[in-house]
Amino acid sequence: MHGHREMEIVTYIIEGQLEHRDDLGNIGVISPGEIQRMSAGTGVRHSEYNPSKEKPVHLVQLWILPAVKNLEPSWEQQRFSLEARTGKLLPIAVPAAQAEKKPSGAVRIHQDAAIYTSLLRPGDSATHTLAEGRRAYLFMIAGELQVNGETLQPGDQARITGEPTLQLASPAKSSSNSAATDFLLLDLP
Repeated sequence: MHGHREMEIVTYIIEGQLEHRDDLGNIGVISPGEIQRMSAGTGVRHSEYNPSKEKPVHLVQLWILPAVKNLEPSWEQQRFSLEARTGKLLPIAVPAAQAEKKPSGAVRIHQDAAIYTSLLRPGDSATHTLAEGRRAYLFMIAGELQVNGETLQPGDQARITGEPTLQLASPAKSSSNSAATDFLLLDLP
């Protein structure tokens, strides 16, 4: 008999709210700027729904196969301020193996993956170095982002391999430049 497939579910809320409950009695609401990591599998059922009838919920949800088996079901949730991620890449999820050195606040993922969030104001830039053999995945939320000379728009996703350094910049002047550039960066094996 096969058990449930183990998964780590990482949810990042862009706008609106998501209510989470599971059969261990955990209930929580995830709000914008918050990330939740849940290790499911080993039989825990969970459900999620938007508690608001009026406001749509806009989120990014990542399903990650954990590197270790038979994880105890658990969940972890953190909130990040706008200031903490403005003008730089802020790690919001890091490999559990590095958790001792982890920046305060990042949730742990049981896999060799890291997630960063960033809000770049027009003219801001940031750099991310990829170790050899690593790849990056960019998920654009708002604004316009130049990555090594390529321009990404809201809703764009980019998979990047073979680039040791990512130069990330919010153009100083652009058509859609009324708002800051908001994006997620995943550093993956």
